[in-house]
Amino acid sequence: MPISQDIDEAPAVTAWNTVASYASYGEAQDAVDGLAKLDFQIDELEIVGSGWRSVERGTGPMNWTLAALGGAGAGAWIGLFVGVLVGLFTTGGVWLGLLLGGLLIGAAWGALLALTFRGMSRGQHNFSSLRSVVATRYDVIARDGLALQARVALGLG
Repeated sequence: MPISQDIDEAPAVTAWNTVASYASYGEAQDAVDGLAKLDFQIDELEIVGSGWRSVERGTGPMNWTLAALGGAGAGAWIGLFVGVLVGLFTTGGVWLGLLLGGLLIGAAWGALLALTFRGMSRGQHNFSSLRSVVATRYDVIARDGLALQARVALGLG
């Protein structure tokens, strides 16, 4: 299939009974909500995302203190988990010591590793960020031959 072919003429799209395509997930949800208000058979609809891309959103500056605190927090959770697992096989006051020891040792190792990796990645970037994967388009798909009925209900044809 040539790249220049219009997406609406693609065999996969017509076979999927595409009702409509939207640039955002919210728009696709609004279309399905509109059909739900018209008592359309919602269990016959799907929202399918395609054209995936990675998005990285900066959340603020990163420094040594924030790296150490983040690592300590993550390490503390892991240490607490290990402490609970080991604590399952003990009784009495030893159990509390294992929890506290796991928490403290995990936090220390987490901070150390975070600082080590921050030092190794020096010069790459000095900000914290969140990464996500999003679609470039969202198709509302109707099963069982209901695409035309859904398009008419949405006023699309």
